[in-house]
Amino acid sequence: MTALQAKILERAIIGLCLLSVIFIFQPFSITLFSIGCVTVVIGALAFNLVPFCREGTEWRAVWKVTIIILIILAVAAALGVGTAFLYVEYLESLR
Repeated sequence: MTALQAKILERAIIGLCLLSVIFIFQPFSITLFSIGCVTVVIGALAFNLVPFCREGTEWRAVWKVTIIILIILAVAAALGVGTAFLYVEYLESLR
């Protein structure tokens, strides 16, 4: 990746994070708040790519890290949903 591409990618990630926070704290629209809640998670995960936004880094390395981050997100989401279902089962067994 060239220096210009690295700078654009880094600034896009930081811009997404800032825009997400602005959407969350604006008091006018629940739709913008909802968009902000989703994009703040995406931005936080994408922020892990910032150390790879350097000149000379191959795009393959950036994609590899992106896939690893998405796999970790999927595992964490599956654990969260699975835990919620187990808790519901536990609460139903107390009846």
